[in-house]
Amino acid sequence: MAQDRVIIFDTTLRDGEQAAGTRLGAREKLEIARQLARLKVDIIEAGFPASSPEDFRAVKLICENIKTATICGLTRARVEDIDICGKAIAKAKRSRIHTGIGVSDIHIRGKFGGAKYGKTIGQKKANIIKMAVKAVKHSRKYTDDVEFYAEDSGRANRKFLYEILEAVIDAGATTLNIPDTTGYAIPEQFGGLIADIKANVPNIDKAIISVHCHNDLGMAVANSLAGIKNGARQIEGTINGIGERAGNAAIEEVIMAIKTRKDFFGIETKIKTEEFFRTSRMVSEMLGMPVPVNKAIVGDNAFAHSSGIHVDGVLKKRETYEIMKPEDVGSPKTKVVLTARTGRHGLKHRLEELGHKLNKKELDQTYARFLEIADKKHEVFDEDLMAIISDEIYAAKYVFKLDYLHVACGTGTLPTASVKMTVRGKEKQAAACGDGPVDAAYVAIREATGLSPKIENYSIRAVTSGKEALGEATVKIREDGRTFLGRGLSTDIIEASAKAYVDALNRAEASKK
Repeated sequence: MAQDRVIIFDTTLRDGEQAAGTRLGAREKLEIARQLARLKVDIIEAGFPASSPEDFRAVKLICENIKTATICGLTRARVEDIDICGKAIAKAKRSRIHTGIGVSDIHIRGKFGGAKYGKTIGQKKANIIKMAVKAVKHSRKYTDDVEFYAEDSGRANRKFLYEILEAVIDAGATTLNIPDTTGYAIPEQFGGLIADIKANVPNIDKAIISVHCHNDLGMAVANSLAGIKNGARQIEGTINGIGERAGNAAIEEVIMAIKTRKDFFGIETKIKTEEFFRTSRMVSEMLGMPVPVNKAIVGDNAFAHSSGIHVDGVLKKRETYEIMKPEDVGSPKTKVVLTARTGRHGLKHRLEELGHKLNKKELDQTYARFLEIADKKHEVFDEDLMAIISDEIYAAKYVFKLDYLHVACGTGTLPTASVKMTVRGKEKQAAACGDGPVDAAYVAIREATGLSPKIENYSIRAVTSGKEALGEATVKIREDGRTFLGRGLSTDIIEASAKAYVDALNRAEASKK
């Protein structure tokens, strides 16, 4: 196969953020977008502007600050969605609108069951084509770069799929997104679908075919690669494979497969793969979704060997058991020792290496917390720094602030907690008992704030190893039908748990504004 290039479309900030229990603010999205720009992705899908004012603000902010990638906004096939998206992307150097509609009979009967769309399936399909064409034409008023998604293409009637794709290309769509929306496809089948589209849509040479695969059967990466092998020239996916349900195709896995097996695929990307590891860790920390140690490409064990036979083989000749070098994906080779004596400049340099460029106020804030942690620990690790950044810089703006916490517990003792908090600018104190120290702290916080959301999930993990490890607590609460994820960090796990709960409350309060 002759050399060719594949366009990389990253949807971490849109489809990735739809993973259950996750939510990013505009500032957090911008920081991840900056790292995606360093990774050199071609297109960043920054969000769904019509879904909320915060998403609109995030897309607008990214368009104003990121100039090296095309910035894309998602819409439904509705004029009002497209108008909002058009305003959000107005200041982008290069912009794209991603609009579309469901095309499988399952989606059509489910979403367009009303008689206003037609009484028969044939009438509904005719109206859906009209809606798709109208959406593409309206999108062209804001940008020449319009991508059309044919939702649930993997289960669509082929004849209808070819018909709607031909119509939207004539209307001005420049990229066709062929999603395996439910992760239902098998690689051979999905590759065949792409080949059939190339063979049966008369004007297909006027558009780029894109593949957007979900991982419900664990085949998102394999299906994406099968699509590329059969003529698709854009891949859509997310960092770490995050996303709805079981997630999306993991960008880092798809790209390293293409790079490592260049002999088979014969294609290239412009991705700077050395940025994968830090990008992975940034996304993991900001979304509170740890990377499994056995995760391909970026997991802690991806380049680890323990078997005597494997270790002996790698030491004699690396290629014996490694098909990639750790440095190819930016996996750390050397240990950077950070202590209380490191200094502000050393901390700033390491943070920038990890992808975080802070202003003076933020650096001062982070350095103060760094010294606090360094005084308690012999050594501060990269994982500590990422957790500090998450806790200090990207935590929700506070309406509620935990100023003081005291917990008493022990064998034969009723756990009690007392707190002093700043609640909407006023000092509040409360004390309470509970089933355990964390529960007692939570009851006291509820007493002080006057709020009592349902706790849906709680977890605590050690960010780093050793008896002085930082503990990171995550709490998911539900209020007014919405879920909010809070994070807290401390060498004291009870304090970390209390801070996580307060962070979740602040995020819930911020959403009301």
